[in-house]
Amino acid sequence: MRCVLLLALITPLAACDSLTRLSEVGRRPEMTPTADPTTDPRWRPVSMPMPRPREATPMANSLWRPGSRAFFRDQRAAQVGDIITVLVNIGDKADLRNESARDRTGAESMGLPRMLGLENSLTRILPNTIDPNNLVSADATGSQSGNGSIRRNETVTLRVAGVITQVLPNGNLVVSGRQEVRVNSELRELEVTGVIRPQDIASDNTVRHDRLAEARISYGGRGQLTDVQTPRLGQQILDIILPF
Repeated sequence: MRCVLLLALITPLAACDSLTRLSEVGRRPEMTPTADPTTDPRWRPVSMPMPRPREATPMANSLWRPGSRAFFRDQRAAQVGDIITVLVNIGDKADLRNESARDRTGAESMGLPRMLGLENSLTRILPNTIDPNNLVSADATGSQSGNGSIRRNETVTLRVAGVITQVLPNGNLVVSGRQEVRVNSELRELEVTGVIRPQDIASDNTVRHDRLAEARISYGGRGQLTDVQTPRLGQQILDIILPF
């Protein structure tokens, strides 16, 4: 029953995606128009744990403004709508190896050479060749071995300009950036979102990706090459529901 419901839900979505891909036959995929990221139906305001607000103490006869990070005007992003460059430099490596081995041997033997003279009556029930000294003998041997390894090597180096969409009560900034590059019939999409501290913004108005809290970095695309490398919808469904 669950499989039927799953197919019923996926079929309209698959049909919509198929129509979109059919409309792009013979031409390059269309790029997304530039728009305010907060107008996306999927966009939601970010809510984070905040400290209690503190009022800035006015400083009489001083050119220094509480909360400023420099004496002169700071050109770094600080308000909603300001642009900031996010530097993505991911170089992750993982190498895991597991080995296990198990071996067990067991042997059991039982005899009945003497039992109140009843051992002589065994030949009436069992064959004449029965030996009371070796009535039961059992041997068991078991062994198991397993090997597993995982090796990953990922390298991504990108620069993307994002827009500040929120200023949280504690001063942290919510950044959202999206970039599309179309080469021939392949469209590459890069999306970066996260929360940064104003102190982590460099003097050239850039911030490293490892300074983004709740970072979401997506690098993919769509087009003719991606379509060839993606399994068909029927194959994806079978991979999910088949138990073997």
